[in-house]
Amino acid sequence: METSPQCVNNTASLSVFHETPLLSLSQDKISNDAHDKDTSPDKMYLGAREYYAEDGQVWTMSVVRKVQRQMLTEPTRCLEYLSVLGQPEFNRAATALILGRESIAIVENRADSIQVPGADAALFMAAQFLKQWFTITHPRPTTVYISEPCWESHTFAFHGAGFTDIRHYQYWDSERARLAIPQWLQDMENAPEHSIIVLHIAAHWPSATDPTPAEWKEIAEVMKRKNLFPFFFVTSLGLASGDLHKDAFPVRHFVTERFELFCAQSFSKNFGLYNQRVGSLTFVSRDNQSLVRIRSQLAAAAMSTWGNPPNMGAHIVVTILNNPAFFTEWQHSIRNMARRLMLTREKLSEELRTLGTPRPLNYISRQIGLYVFADFTDSEIEYLKKRRHIHLTSIGQINMSLINNQNLPYVARCINEAVQAAGEHPASAQATQPSLLAALPVSQILSLQ
Repeated sequence: METSPQCVNNTASLSVFHETPLLSLSQDKISNDAHDKDTSPDKMYLGAREYYAEDGQVWTMSVVRKVQRQMLTEPTRCLEYLSVLGQPEFNRAATALILGRESIAIVENRADSIQVPGADAALFMAAQFLKQWFTITHPRPTTVYISEPCWESHTFAFHGAGFTDIRHYQYWDSERARLAIPQWLQDMENAPEHSIIVLHIAAHWPSATDPTPAEWKEIAEVMKRKNLFPFFFVTSLGLASGDLHKDAFPVRHFVTERFELFCAQSFSKNFGLYNQRVGSLTFVSRDNQSLVRIRSQLAAAAMSTWGNPPNMGAHIVVTILNNPAFFTEWQHSIRNMARRLMLTREKLSEELRTLGTPRPLNYISRQIGLYVFADFTDSEIEYLKKRRHIHLTSIGQINMSLINNQNLPYVARCINEAVQAAGEHPASAQATQPSLLAALPVSQILSLQ
């Protein structure tokens, strides 16, 4: 049967990508666009990802500036490619930072890290590795558990790697405004053996609330008994409590309990290197032989993904971590940043209490890290945006570093008004709880990217 010239021409005129589906913009991109288009001189965007100083400008640590100046004047500085796994000194320093220099895993030579372009890159690479090799050890389809609510990139990474059984464990109890520890433990008890559990620490996104050390021990006990695999995700070590050791406790405890584990770590927020994309993927294995095999596979994956990681940000991080004077100065900056965030939370909570805000929000003073999670309804978020020109993230998080002595009273008044307005229509407010407080289907997660 001959093909008509018309059919040939029609086919030739089509793009080879004509069946590519169009994904919708992420909700936070829409929030940014709404802020940009807002013509009010009073508009504010409180959902930014960077740490801002009291003057409202993105803050750069003095110790980071020192190292940057030092780099510019180094006569022997070389611009050659790094190793595919990154700087060896950086990898050792990143491993020691999260595990502790005296960690039994380091002493026994069964822990290492590779340098990656940010924590999401570590998440992506580890998900690919686990899909290929973890499932060989356990040939049935492996289940992945992600917190509810969760960072949307977690689901995206594991779905993209080919995992089909992705479930949620209950993390946040909206009714009681606290961690859902009993439900979380029960979800772990019900999980199939050898499931992968993604654990976001220092501080959990979006709830800004982490388990206590005692609760982490309970979680580890259940996971050990059920042979569950921990995958830690750390975005801002030190900024949760101001204490590096305290923030790293969950990972270190699991290591002492002889878990094998992965840990994706970002250095963007705790070093202020937002556009340098500095991260690490740390892995702890049962023995050195397994460690060598893991490293070889990750090297091959890195070679085929980005070839060589960037140098500058990693050089700044390793210089600070390996120089005692710089390290002390960096720790001092971390403590001051965390202290300011905690104090601002307390001030905001007290201001809302003084205003008589109808819905109790005093729990935000107990939260940690860069953000506050007030569990706003969609109607409250919409009120703040439309009536007071205060723009938040899609689920209403507030970057606490953007709250300062000048704008705190105004922000508190606006939040109080929004909660009061929603209280006048409780039925509609209840119906518009933020969508991310429920488990999102993969299709919706993909549309958020």
